[in-house]
Amino acid sequence: MKFKKISCLIFCASAFIAGVKAQDAPVLTLKDAVEIALKNNYNIKLSQNNKSIAGNNVTLGNAGFLPLVTGDATSNNSIQTTKQTRSDGTFNNINGAHNSNLNYGVNLNWTVFDGFNMFATYDQLKQLDKLGAIRLQDTIQSTVANVINTYYNLISQNEQIKALRGAIDISKTQLGYTNDKFSVGRVSRLDVYTAQVNLNTDTAALITQLQQFKTTKIQLNQLLVRDLQTEFSVGDTIVVDDKLVLGDIITKAHAQNPAILASQINRRLADINLKQIKSTRYPQIGVTSGYTLTNNRTPAGFTLSQNARGFNYGLTATINIFDGLNQWRRERNAKLQIDNADINFKQIRLNVEADINSFYVAYLSGLDLIKLSQSNVEMARKTMEISLEKYKLGNITPLQIREAQRSYLGAQSVFISAQYQSKMAEITLKQITNSINIQ
Repeated sequence: MKFKKISCLIFCASAFIAGVKAQDAPVLTLKDAVEIALKNNYNIKLSQNNKSIAGNNVTLGNAGFLPLVTGDATSNNSIQTTKQTRSDGTFNNINGAHNSNLNYGVNLNWTVFDGFNMFATYDQLKQLDKLGAIRLQDTIQSTVANVINTYYNLISQNEQIKALRGAIDISKTQLGYTNDKFSVGRVSRLDVYTAQVNLNTDTAALITQLQQFKTTKIQLNQLLVRDLQTEFSVGDTIVVDDKLVLGDIITKAHAQNPAILASQINRRLADINLKQIKSTRYPQIGVTSGYTLTNNRTPAGFTLSQNARGFNYGLTATINIFDGLNQWRRERNAKLQIDNADINFKQIRLNVEADINSFYVAYLSGLDLIKLSQSNVEMARKTMEISLEKYKLGNITPLQIREAQRSYLGAQSVFISAQYQSKMAEITLKQITNSINIQ
C-alpha cells in the first residue's frame, strides 16, 4: 500500500513538472527586459520628474535677479453721521455721509544689489539641477542592474532546474535497474525503497526550485511594471566579461560614480551656502517705482472730492550693523558644514573603493571557479555514467551510485553558481562606475 502511495506521488509530481516544462512561453531577451524597464519603471519616472523640477527652477527670476511688478488696488468706504461746530459759530450736521477712498496702480520692487546673494543662488540652482541629473542616472543604472541581476538569476535557476531534472532521470534509471534486480531476487525490497526515496528527494528538490523560479519571475515582472503573472522564458547563456582591470575600475569610479559625483556637488553647495550667508554683511539696495491713481470722496470735509494720479520712485538701502552676533555664528557653522562635506566626500570615495575591491575579489574568484568547475562537471558526468553502468552489473552498492549522483549534481551547481557569482560581481562593478551598457 505504501509502495503505491509513493508511486502515486511520483506520478503526480512528474505530471506537474511535465506541465511546467511544456509551457511554450515567449522568450524575453535581456535587451527587451531592460528597454521595458526603462520605459515603465516607477522609480525612473519619479527621478525624471524630480530632474525636470530641478531644471525648471534654474531661472534668473527664481535666483532674485528680476524685479517684482504687482498691480495693487485698495478701496475703503464708510458711512458717517457728522455734527460740526465751525469757528464762526455756525453748525453743520450731515446724516449718513458716504466716504470713499480708492487707490489703484502698478508698483515695481527690484533688488539691484544683495551682496552677490543672487549670483550664489543662481549657482546653487544650477548645482541642484546637476545633482538631479546624477540621481536620475543613478536610478537608471540601479534599475538596469536589478533587471540584469534578476534576469541572470533566472538563467542560473533554470540551469539548476535542468540539472535537477537530469538527476531525476538518473534516479528513475536507478529505480528501474533496482526493480529489475528485485524481480530476479538479486536485491531486497529495502533497495527498491531506497531508490524510490532517492527519486522522491530529487523530485522534491525540483519542485522547490521551480517554486523559487516562479517567484523570481514575479520579481522581474514587478521591475518591468507589467502583469505579475506574465509568462516568459529566458535565455540559457551567461557570458562573463573577463577583461575587467582593477586600476581602470577605480579610476573610472573616481570620475563617474554617482555617489562620488553627488558628494562633490554637495561640497560645492556648502561653499555656496557660505557665500549666501556672507552676503548679508553687504548693504541691500533696492529700487521702488509705481504709477498710482487715487479717488477720494469726503462729503463732510473741506474738500468734497479729490482725484490724483502720478508716478513715484525711490531707493531703499539697509545694512546689518549688529544682529546679536548671529552673523558670526552662521558663518562659523557654514564653514563647519564645508568641513563636513570634505569629510563626507573622502568617506564616500573610500567606501566606493572598498566595494570595488570586494566585488573584484568575488569577480576573480568566480572566474577561477568557472575554469575549475567546468572541467569538474565533465569528469563528474563520466564518473556518474560509469557508476550507473557498474550498478547495473551489480559491482557497486546503491550508496556508492547515490554518492556519484550527488557529486555530479554538486559539480553542476558549483559551475552554475560560479557563473552567476562572477556575472553579478561584473554587473555591480559596472554599476559602481556608471558604465552598464546593453548592446
